[in-house]
Amino acid sequence: MKNPEKEKEKHMHKGETRMRGVTRPMAGMQMKQNRKDIGDTDEREEESHKMSREQRERMLHIHHMQTLWVYWLLVLLGIWMVLSPLTFSYGKATVDPAGGREVWLSLAERVAAMKWSDMISGLLLIFFGWRTLRPDRPVSVWICCFIGVWLNMAPVIFWAPNAAAYINGTLVGVLVIALTILIPGMPNMISYMKMGAQVPQGWSYNPSSWPQRWIMIVLGFAGWVVSRYLGAFQLGYIDHAWDPFFGDASRKVLNSDMSHSWPVSDGAFGALAYTFEFLMGWMGSPSRWRTMPWMVTLFGILVIPLGLVHIFLVISQPVVVGEWCTFCLLAAAIMLPMIPLEIDEVIAMGQHMVQAKRRGESMWRVFWKGGTPEGNNKDERSPKLMELPNKPLVVFKAAVWGMSFPWTLVLSALLGLWLMFAPAVFSAGIETTVADINHLGGSLIIVTSVICMGEVLRRGRYVNVLTGLIVATVPWFVADGNIMLYISGTIAGVLVVLFSFARGPKKESYGYWDQYVK
Repeated sequence: MKNPEKEKEKHMHKGETRMRGVTRPMAGMQMKQNRKDIGDTDEREEESHKMSREQRERMLHIHHMQTLWVYWLLVLLGIWMVLSPLTFSYGKATVDPAGGREVWLSLAERVAAMKWSDMISGLLLIFFGWRTLRPDRPVSVWICCFIGVWLNMAPVIFWAPNAAAYINGTLVGVLVIALTILIPGMPNMISYMKMGAQVPQGWSYNPSSWPQRWIMIVLGFAGWVVSRYLGAFQLGYIDHAWDPFFGDASRKVLNSDMSHSWPVSDGAFGALAYTFEFLMGWMGSPSRWRTMPWMVTLFGILVIPLGLVHIFLVISQPVVVGEWCTFCLLAAAIMLPMIPLEIDEVIAMGQHMVQAKRRGESMWRVFWKGGTPEGNNKDERSPKLMELPNKPLVVFKAAVWGMSFPWTLVLSALLGLWLMFAPAVFSAGIETTVADINHLGGSLIIVTSVICMGEVLRRGRYVNVLTGLIVATVPWFVADGNIMLYISGTIAGVLVVLFSFARGPKKESYGYWDQYVK
């Protein structure tokens, strides 16, 4: 028969052993609570809400001791950045941007700008990294984080003259961001964080759970890989942009006047955006919709409005340039599902902000530090991310909670795809007005249909009514197309209009937002 005292001692010993590897403040608090093997869970969490200032300061110091290696590594990375331009000359093996593109700096200025940017950034990392060796210096930690952001931006802004300068700045920048706000958690968050609800009030799932964020992280990384390849061609690091379907069309798109109208490489800029999206997927606890509204807002801005701009620029290529680019389409296809996958977290955060305002809380404080916890529920539905290798299908299903796939929207998306390629099928020419209507109309139908597969945006399907009517009727007033293209567009447009009136299934609950899912 088991000895209860020995079992209790064994359990506490395991908790202490696991505690040594804890790096996140929230995890540290939870592990410390687990070591208290008396009382029930609700009582312990209630006590955590009432921790004194002295207790929080003590936890802050303990946490800082556990993550001290992070801040030493910031100093070492600073030294690395100071020495990099002196060790790997940025003035050798230089390249010019693709397509004879003129940029706002001469080659000598690009070399000097990257050299001084990296050296100054390194010196600042050494200084502020040294300051972070003492606890309770959140400003210094944030400054180091912004230095990491700048290290990612500088090679894009200054058109890094060789691949070594680009890869060095972007990789070290990612490391600095990870070391400042991802591995140890938000600076000083332990001083004000509050345990509380993990699932938004009235919701059937947690939109900030790790399975929900896992798919965003994967998509962000995939988008970064594709965009970096496009950026490498535009920056001149590779001589050829391979395209498996459209041959030399990718090179024409990437060197087009549309692309050259940007002051920076649009491919490299896309890689920069995907870098931040990938990193922000890791930020915060599974309650970040409540504890970090500012971060969810920034993540939402990167994914939704900027993502839509990215998609619309890509789908306008056949109209503006007269060519398609496979990897450009792939980058847009990766971004498109990220919008409905992220919008539910933004709405949950907005709902929390509205409720906090109704309770009379300061919106400024709630936005930056989170509001008073609503209840104390647990997310018992979401599977653990560590189950992914054993139960990939279960985790994937949890990743797409909040999305459903009505046959009407699926068929609308397929009809949109048909419209995009119908001009090529009927040999109608890609540069006619009717072809342009098919390209743009089909692309917009696909975008609308996929976004509205996110249940919280289901009402947006009515946009397809207008798009379908335009595709079905406008070509008949233009006399420069194939008659079969007219008939094809009419049939597809009418079907899209009819499919747009059915809402389709609604599988989840969204609290106060349910009234808008119609």
